[in-house]
Amino acid sequence: MKAAVIGSGNIGTDLLIKIVRGSGAVTAAAMIGIDPDSEGLARARRLGVSTSADGVQGLIAMDHFGYVDIVFDATSAAAHHANAAALAPYGKTLIDLTPAAIGPYVVPPVNLDEHLDARNVNMVTCGGQATVPVVAAVSRVTPVHYAEIVASIASRSAGPGTRANIDEFTETTSRALEQVGGATRGKAIIVLNPAEPPLLMRDTVHCVTDDCDTAQVAASVREMTAAVAAYVPGYRLKQEPQFRTLAADDPLVALCGGGRLLVSVYLEVEGAAHYLPAYAGNLDIMTSAALRTAERLAERSPAR
Repeated sequence: MKAAVIGSGNIGTDLLIKIVRGSGAVTAAAMIGIDPDSEGLARARRLGVSTSADGVQGLIAMDHFGYVDIVFDATSAAAHHANAAALAPYGKTLIDLTPAAIGPYVVPPVNLDEHLDARNVNMVTCGGQATVPVVAAVSRVTPVHYAEIVASIASRSAGPGTRANIDEFTETTSRALEQVGGATRGKAIIVLNPAEPPLLMRDTVHCVTDDCDTAQVAASVREMTAAVAAYVPGYRLKQEPQFRTLAADDPLVALCGGGRLLVSVYLEVEGAAHYLPAYAGNLDIMTSAALRTAERLAERSPAR
């Protein structure tokens, strides 16, 4: 399947390089930006990929636009609303890497196959891609009354798009913890860590559950971690899942209205460094999840 990438910033450029270096199931048809002097568009031209600095209208005007199957949007939540509206008449499949959440949330190892017919799928957020699988792994064993995640990323890896979408990040991730992860209530927190040298992405996942078979929960978390690591090799557990019985007066018990067992999972995400530094695992997990989604679409698509 042929794909176009809208957004010539860090995320779009990393995604383009992943497509070019990928399995061949998805090929790069175009990269679209709004800055003719951007490094992303220059890199695309060096890779032999068609470019336009005229935004989504520049993509639509391309002679080979009719052959484009998939459009990745790596811009911003506000821009995606406009891009989706402009592309709606053309029947393309949109894979949205912004927190706009026009279409259903997709986290590949959890619910990708449920949404293969959707015209617009949302990749949640970097924190969502890292933590929703863990919440889903716990919830398939025992009900999760409350899920709280803290995503800590290197400040240097947070570009203008990420910073402009902080509010959308927390809201979108919180909803995905519930709608995809299966938590009754979800909360997301993002930390931009200014440490130098930059640190790798770290994610903490807390789930409040009923008493359950902790060995089964741990096994489910390990299995899910391996499923994510199949397309994000730098995704890993920092230690075995931790379990603690909460006191009756613990604020978490009052907050979630039930459950006395706290399940804590600590993750690290190291980027593949295709274009971005290894510390930018937050961006790498987004582009890897988006490409995995497109490859799954290609697997069931007849060859052209």
